[in-house]
Amino acid sequence: MNTQALLDKIVALFREELKGNLIGIYLHGSLAMGGFNPTKSDIDFLVVVREKLTPVNNSRIAKIALSLHDEMSVMFNERGIEFTIILEMYLKPFVYPTPFEFHYSDYHREKYRTDENYLCGGLEDKDLASQLVVAYERGRTLYGKPLSELYEPINSQYYLDSILNDVEGCANEIIDNPPTNLTSMYLTLNFCRVLYYVTEGKISSKREGGEWGITYLPQHFQPLVYLAIYTDESSDRENDNSNFDLQSLLAFVEYMTNEIKQNISNH
Repeated sequence: MNTQALLDKIVALFREELKGNLIGIYLHGSLAMGGFNPTKSDIDFLVVVREKLTPVNNSRIAKIALSLHDEMSVMFNERGIEFTIILEMYLKPFVYPTPFEFHYSDYHREKYRTDENYLCGGLEDKDLASQLVVAYERGRTLYGKPLSELYEPINSQYYLDSILNDVEGCANEIIDNPPTNLTSMYLTLNFCRVLYYVTEGKISSKREGGEWGITYLPQHFQPLVYLAIYTDESSDRENDNSNFDLQSLLAFVEYMTNEIKQNISNH
């Protein structure tokens, strides 16, 4: 199954489940902006609904997500899909941090699989602001009207706070507890993406951020960024962390954090 056939299936399944409650489905992330790696990238999308989901909706959507994952793991990779369902009322006017009804990702997969009552929902997530901005500015409408026809643009201060929150969380996690799920590649490219935005105002993918970093970062950091881009493009999932030197990574984190703060204070 190719990616377009899979996207068509996602739309069909959500339309069937949500019916008139469904407003739109919006692709963001690497598949929308380029740089999608079939062997390791998620298919990221947002779902906007009119009214709260019922417990029956939640149960069925979890089953839909698990079935899509199982199908993708045969065709593509183990990561599969990642999506969040949001009520329209939180988009007009925009609420930050943004409440959400339902979230599914690789991290939650086994919890959904083993506990039929499990739900990641009814919470707030700062990451949704940046995901919505990407979907708004560079995403792809899979179903419904484009976000730009439905809602006002999200204030840039929310986008900035959202991406800073993500990268700071990544940095703290990799420093305190070198992770298995969060890769050094992700951290490196994400830092580049954030600095690209605060210096030039460009909304970019991680890959585009890395390509910018190769041109504009100090030369001694360029091997690290090259390695991150190579790792992102490769099909080998086992070595996503093994080739990265922790001391170099920590020096990079310190430099990028300071540069980001300095650029923000200058604006």
